Amino acid sequence: MTINALRIHPDDDVACLLRDLDAGTQIVTAQGMGPTLTAAIRMGHKVALNSVPAGAPVRKYGQPIGTATEVIAPGDHVHSHNLKGATR
Repeated sequence: MTINALRIHPDDDVACLLRDLDAGTQIVTAQGMGPTLTAAIRMGHKVALNSVPAGAPVRKYGQPIGTATEVIAPGDHVHSHNLKGATR
């Protein structure tokens, strides 16, 4: 399968998409197979690799980039609708 997302650090909760993907597409990173997208997501946006509880930190680059404002399921789009960043 072709790699379609980039996971930067092994502790990351998210991967960045390398191209636009449709709902139902399985994420593939250099580390292997990931979850299936729950919705269409555009290139450059983040997708959850694992479940993140509401109020928990979301990690990218191995570091927290914000806090989940609701439960985030594997394959969900991670963006301002479910992530509160440090400046928001």
